[in-house]
Amino acid sequence: MEEMTLTSTAFGDHALMPSDHSHDSGDLSPPLEWSPAPERVVELALACEDPDAPSGTFAHWLLAGIDPATTGLDAGERPTGAVLGRNDYGTEGYGGPKPPVGDDPHRYFFRLYGLAEPSGLPDGFTAEDLRAAVEDKVVASGTLVGTYAR
Repeated sequence: MEEMTLTSTAFGDHALMPSDHSHDSGDLSPPLEWSPAPERVVELALACEDPDAPSGTFAHWLLAGIDPATTGLDAGERPTGAVLGRNDYGTEGYGGPKPPVGDDPHRYFFRLYGLAEPSGLPDGFTAEDLRAAVEDKVVASGTLVGTYAR
């Protein structure tokens, strides 16, 4: 599997995410940039999940159907042609961090997947749907971890 570099101009890897991108501040997705996808990638998918949530891993953002020529997203951007998954707040699109007050900082894993075959996912898909759809199709990936506490 090939590695793709995934970064944000809003925060560094394993660094604190600005509150602008939190659930309390309006759920503005952070800007992301990544290295060009390998030639055999036909679709990109993106997930942001918090494995430190009290009830288990919490999905904050799920996107699929991203054009493989895309190399980033502006803050708040939904890429043309992409399909939105349903986050664990119950809405489609980005739902920012909202860890319990007083918890140690939670980790937010932004994972980019380069797929060799289309995912076939419709709007409203879940994190479980994404995992099943990308299984055996991922040929490149990148990860960025942000942290957040309240």
